[in-house]
Amino acid sequence: MIRQAVLGRAAALALLFSGAVFGASAQAQELTDAHLKAAREVISALNATERYDDILPSLAERLKNEYTLTSPNYQAQIAKTVDAEALALAPRRADLEKEVATIFARSFTEDELKKIAAFYSSDLGQKYLKTLPLIQRESVRAAQIWANGISRDLTTNSSDKLRSVIDASAVKAPAAQVDAPAAKP
Repeated sequence: MIRQAVLGRAAALALLFSGAVFGASAQAQELTDAHLKAAREVISALNATERYDDILPSLAERLKNEYTLTSPNYQAQIAKTVDAEALALAPRRADLEKEVATIFARSFTEDELKKIAAFYSSDLGQKYLKTLPLIQRESVRAAQIWANGISRDLTTNSSDKLRSVIDASAVKAPAAQVDAPAAKP
């Protein structure tokens, strides 16, 4: 519990520090409402902040569990209180949206954001977003298969060449073979 308090204070300090740094850089580059609107359109098209929707409910659930462990007889009051406080904090979710929009706006021009939003709002852009996780998984799998084949061939070819130079008993294939053993020549 003390460790969590220390980590919590460290996180709060880091947020304050980053806020000061971020605030200074944001002031250096004033963003127009149109620029931020274009950034929000990209965020919406990409569902870029959707994955953050569970932060507050997860934090509330974790806090309820912690309080319940220390005071199990008050489970109902703990749940009611923490849930009410979480609901009271829910409107602050808009602050995160604004911060993410600012990050996008500082990274791209307004015109670039409009083009990105137009693409990802299109049927093709939506198909791309839906298909991308599958493409990434299949690409990783293809790379693993390719690497296994390359490793097998490199081991076999190198062993064959080295046998002609070094005594055959001194050169052995490495102990850690890839998925399939090397084919015998």
